[in-house]
Amino acid sequence: MAAHSELAQPVQQPRRRFWQRLKNNRTLLLMCLPAIIFFFIFAYIPMPGLYLAFVRYNYAAGIFKSPFVGFNNFKFLLISGDLWRLTRNTVLYNVAFILFGNVLQIFVALLLNEIASKWFKKVSQTFMFLPHFISYVLVGLFAYNFLSYDFGFMNSILKSLGFTPIKTYSNPVIWKYIIVLVHLWKTTGYGSVIYFASIMSLDLEVLEAAHIDGANAFQRIRYIVIPWLKPTFVILLLFSLGGVMRGNFQLFYNLVGASNSMLYKSTDIIETFVFRALMNNFNFSMGSAVSLYQSIFGLVLVLSANWLVKKFDPDYGLF
Repeated sequence: MAAHSELAQPVQQPRRRFWQRLKNNRTLLLMCLPAIIFFFIFAYIPMPGLYLAFVRYNYAAGIFKSPFVGFNNFKFLLISGDLWRLTRNTVLYNVAFILFGNVLQIFVALLLNEIASKWFKKVSQTFMFLPHFISYVLVGLFAYNFLSYDFGFMNSILKSLGFTPIKTYSNPVIWKYIIVLVHLWKTTGYGSVIYFASIMSLDLEVLEAAHIDGANAFQRIRYIVIPWLKPTFVILLLFSLGGVMRGNFQLFYNLVGASNSMLYKSTDIIETFVFRALMNNFNFSMGSAVSLYQSIFGLVLVLSANWLVKKFDPDYGLF
């Protein structure tokens, strides 16, 4: 009997500790409850629908009674070459967004920090922050009115000067640069606020001591401010890598649309392909197969990046 009680005690002890931790952290758990419910409803409950990627969907039979085809949907994507094009475009655009975006945001935050006038600093932040609130629909409208072959502002100027108008919406090469520039214009102001807030948390006495020791502005930025921003940069980079396989659908759809076949080579991403598969071709199985591939690829990428970061510096890992 005594032996039995000794075996039961180690089992009961962790349970008591678990419920005690729940009781002690009940306020924090209540604060997290809305987010937990949100993800449970919109992320976990729909998970059985992943089965759709492995069937040939039949409207009358439904998802779980449709004919099972295994990996045929993925095989078709590989053979057609669409999967490589979609993956390449999505990854390259997001890499450009992440690298150029973070560099530009850090640069803007450093410039704001060096501005002495508080009034000018606040006005500058406000104007840079405004594009974040402009709808992508309006951004697409502005772009069309500027780039349209027949009525666009740019081509009207070219015609008046005697030059040949540019057929922008049939030229896939030029859109690689337009999309990246529009994204940077829209997100730089918002992103620079995060880095600027991080700079504001830096101890001013450190900067003053460096100034007294003879360090100029560039040396203070290089040896003090930029190393201080490193943890923020790494964390934002890891968060961004989580969405490297998820393109900005609103940006691409409103700028070039999802059905302009002349621009597929450089503007077609996973989201626009899924949109066409669902809305134009009604191919739910193919769209689900691409989405599943997208999610698995993104998960592996985040886990790999987090492992790599923790290997070099454990303090910078997300988990």
